[in-house]
Amino acid sequence: MARITVEDCLEKVGNQYDLVLLAKERTSQLNSGSEMLVEEDNDKKTVIALREIGNGKLDVEELRKSTVLRLRKEPDENLEEEETEEISGDDFERQYKGEVSKTGVAILPSKRMRKVPVQTNPSNNKNEDEEVEKDSNPLELTEEVEVEKK
Repeated sequence: MARITVEDCLEKVGNQYDLVLLAKERTSQLNSGSEMLVEEDNDKKTVIALREIGNGKLDVEELRKSTVLRLRKEPDENLEEEETEEISGDDFERQYKGEVSKTGVAILPSKRMRKVPVQTNPSNNKNEDEEVEKDSNPLELTEEVEVEKK
């Protein structure tokens, strides 16, 4: 059996960009389990889709309608899903603000406030600094031992 060429397919479709879209749609149909209209001949699904289009086994207008319908349905479904997610009422916003814990338990307003630790300012008094230094130094022996001379 002779191989199908792009020129054969363009005679049926008329536009190379439409050919790509239609071949992709038919390949998707084949991958989802649609029956092949030509023999497989150990070809990939994309080649089979192009052979079906080139041999005239498919109604190109029907395939075009199927493509447009599928492309129109998907964005509408995604919008509906996004709306239902917003309506579902999860507590993310309240968790973010600190009103509810992850388990759904309400957090009291007194517990929501963050407590900042108080920093102690170093003292400007030199006497206190000297006392601190004396306390921090290790103990020194202040007595001297006399060495006996012989």
